[in-house]
Amino acid sequence: MRRMILAAAFAAIAAPAMAQQPACTPRVADAELIKPRTLVMSTNPTLPPLQFVNAQGQLQGMRIELGTEIARRLCLTPEYVRIEFSAMIPGLAARRWDMINTGIFFTEERARIMQMVRYENNAVAISAARGNPRNLRSLDNLAGITIGVEIGGFEERQTRAISADLERRGLRPMNIRTFDNFAIAFQALRAGQVEAVTSIDAVAAEYDQRGEFPRVLSGLNPTPAALAFRSRTLATEVSRVLTEMKADGSLDALFNRYGVSIADGGFAVAGPQ
Repeated sequence: MRRMILAAAFAAIAAPAMAQQPACTPRVADAELIKPRTLVMSTNPTLPPLQFVNAQGQLQGMRIELGTEIARRLCLTPEYVRIEFSAMIPGLAARRWDMINTGIFFTEERARIMQMVRYENNAVAISAARGNPRNLRSLDNLAGITIGVEIGGFEERQTRAISADLERRGLRPMNIRTFDNFAIAFQALRAGQVEAVTSIDAVAAEYDQRGEFPRVLSGLNPTPAALAFRSRTLATEVSRVLTEMKADGSLDALFNRYGVSIADGGFAVAGPQ
């Protein structure tokens, strides 16, 4: 009996305290989302250390941590869809996910068809085979080589632009081989099927630090990376979250851990009205 009385007394004391705890109210209405109270994000986890799958099959990396924190601050449950980059923009239009979280490069062309929030500085880089047997040191050294790149992205476009420039200047164009994702492109480099791979600075630096593939060229065509959305309302709220994270220091702390810098100019939403 004494236990029952004590338990009832504790419940009476605890109930008001629990009632005072503020509920986490989603900052985005369900009408703006494809699943109630859920932020569904697409990612292609083939870009260590920014987005990858660890030995236990878990998603890891800076962009995964960022997406999870954005969802938390929006009072939404994060959910990730692993998909090749080439399917991401069509999937966004088809409402298969709410947000592209893969470090998509910002272009005016893309901002005409979806909402984009620039948040990360990025640039294209070239990785050579182990030991750099072709002695790749400059863009001119790329003439005539076989190079791999992920299909359909900014990196492929830049690779083709470099190759076209080589040809215009009387040098041999590159033999460009496209792959479904960067992981497969680097596997081809490891197997000797290509002589170099185009990716991005942070990824090329990661492979270089591992002692696998030297980063022979970097900082090519620096362009902000962005998060992309179908809903302008959702994009606006995510922009506010990034601003809050910048103000409280958590965004700098996250980016510094991965050697990434924040894009200049704030986090304005760019896209069709």
